[in-house]
Amino acid sequence: MINRVCIPDYEYKERIAKAAKLVREKGLDVMLVMSTESDYANARYFSGFWPLFERAGVAISANGDAALLVGPECIIFAKDVGKIEKVFCLREFRESADPSYPELKASTFNDVFKAIGVTGENIKIGLGSYVECTLPVYEGLKDAYPKAEIVKCNDIMVTLRKIKSINELACIKEGFRIIEKATDEVIRNLRPGVTELQMVGIAQKVIYEEGAEYEGLPMYVFSEKSTSHAISRSCYRTIEKGDIVQLNLSAKIDGYSPSIGLPVIMGKAEGEKKMVADFCLKMHDWTESKIKAGVMASDIAKGFYDLYVENGMKDNFVYGPCHGTGMIEVEPPWMETDSDYMLEENMTFQVDTFVSGSTFGCRWEKGIAVTKDGCTSMTDYLKKGLIEIDC
Repeated sequence: MINRVCIPDYEYKERIAKAAKLVREKGLDVMLVMSTESDYANARYFSGFWPLFERAGVAISANGDAALLVGPECIIFAKDVGKIEKVFCLREFRESADPSYPELKASTFNDVFKAIGVTGENIKIGLGSYVECTLPVYEGLKDAYPKAEIVKCNDIMVTLRKIKSINELACIKEGFRIIEKATDEVIRNLRPGVTELQMVGIAQKVIYEEGAEYEGLPMYVFSEKSTSHAISRSCYRTIEKGDIVQLNLSAKIDGYSPSIGLPVIMGKAEGEKKMVADFCLKMHDWTESKIKAGVMASDIAKGFYDLYVENGMKDNFVYGPCHGTGMIEVEPPWMETDSDYMLEENMTFQVDTFVSGSTFGCRWEKGIAVTKDGCTSMTDYLKKGLIEIDC
């Protein structure tokens, strides 16, 4: 029997209370966060609900009351699994096929806001998920509250989500436990003649058997030219002797979505492939050694880029060195040369090092948690170094 690791119900209530305090401090009457099936994090963070096809949202008032907003087809689903008692069906959260639902008696934003104690017309509405806010949702807000001031407040969500609780860290660590098993199984089955997609299928089987609820990201196994894709999808290509193969496997645990990335050589690592893989791992380890609470994020990013320049690898730089991780495998804050924030204890990052070669690419990636004196690695898998498959 699987011993499920998850976020306890009380933590959802604590998150809503913390959000309400920030809403008050920013002078907002209400904050609305939105989610889609693919980018579900902000609504799920407060409600535990992850929509299918449709959109979802959570409205949190300055007084600390909250409501879950969903589309017509998800209403029973949301009431069954969501952690928020007040659930409303709004036409604005319908699926992208844009059904009209002529018989539907839907709620409005006026109904929702009134139910959580927001009254009046000249209110200030904060959008905590500005990028995920669809046009129908925005237009619905404007129609319901034409006199309202609508502002971005993404910073509230970054503030809430950047420091992980004990339960969040446990979910991430459980994800890494499962990913290690999936990576082992893929490597055991890697041989000339298999396809990239067959290897993804092997990983999928393992993560579900081990207790993951879903992939933490669209898992991939790339080979040769497709390894140069920083973002892509696996295909039907047959893996051959001499190929460089890039793995990036993941597992979602109650919404938390870590991943492990590493290159594998089908045979002996030689020439440019060995040079790029070695440099990539060197930069990955360098980044990990610099992470510590109290360090300015931009200082690490600047030092990272300078090392590319000093080693004659400027043209091989794509991005780096880290991005936040949690409910989404890539979430704010990023660690870039213009990142003006200090690292804090229990911030979590994917140390994500990607180097482009002439016709291929290489990535080493894993998760860490910031500590007072450095950082804690969530997995020791990359200590294996560059793996060469005897074929």
